[in-house]
Amino acid sequence: MKLSVIIPAYNESSTIKELISKVKEVDLSSMGVDKEIIVINDCSKDNTQQIVEKIKGVKLLNHKSNKGKGGAVKTGIRAASGDIIIIQDADLEYDPNEYSLVINPIVEGKAKVVYGSRFLSKRQRNRNTAFLETHSGAYGSAYLGGRVITFWTNILFNTRITDEPTCYKCFRADIIKNIKIKGNKFDWEPEVTAKIAKKGIRIFEVPISYFPRTFEQGKHINWKDGIHALWTLVKYRIIS
Repeated sequence: MKLSVIIPAYNESSTIKELISKVKEVDLSSMGVDKEIIVINDCSKDNTQQIVEKIKGVKLLNHKSNKGKGGAVKTGIRAASGDIIIIQDADLEYDPNEYSLVINPIVEGKAKVVYGSRFLSKRQRNRNTAFLETHSGAYGSAYLGGRVITFWTNILFNTRITDEPTCYKCFRADIIKNIKIKGNKFDWEPEVTAKIAKKGIRIFEVPISYFPRTFEQGKHINWKDGIHALWTLVKYRIIS
């Protein structure tokens, strides 16, 4: 069995090398799982491409124009050859050492789709609260937006998830490759969640760690993305 790690990257020169090193160090052999690493450079304006080009064992795909996170994810999904596909942001907010936790329900045949939740463990909820207390201006709106999006996902699609906007979305490859994703920005996330839910596929959640960065450190999402995400949920509740 093989895990395809999809890493969309836009102007991530400050973290991409360390992130890839962490991904490469992850050993899943005890689970009978190999892995491939696919980086999609989304027309970065910094030297992200040059850094990744020097790293062995990584498949680098370069966009000639910026397509957004969703566009990069779609490129990665098409190129993936693994049985399982996981999305990994290029920053250091999520810990690759937790891949085993996220993919295990799929490996064991208990799930087809798994999301890593930042709200299932008390320890992580406490971390979230502590970060909010010191970075409310930078992170408060993103945190609140994520909670609102999760709430409306559950209302509209009768799901029981705790963290819809999580980066760690993990899919059995045959499932995600057969879902047509239209969104090219951050809206790809509520879109894929909506389409999975409408297919009657349960989204299994596992607790994960999270180390948020501020907008000064390069966080890209903003309140407009939250509004777009809500509209995307409503749209895909109505249409197929």
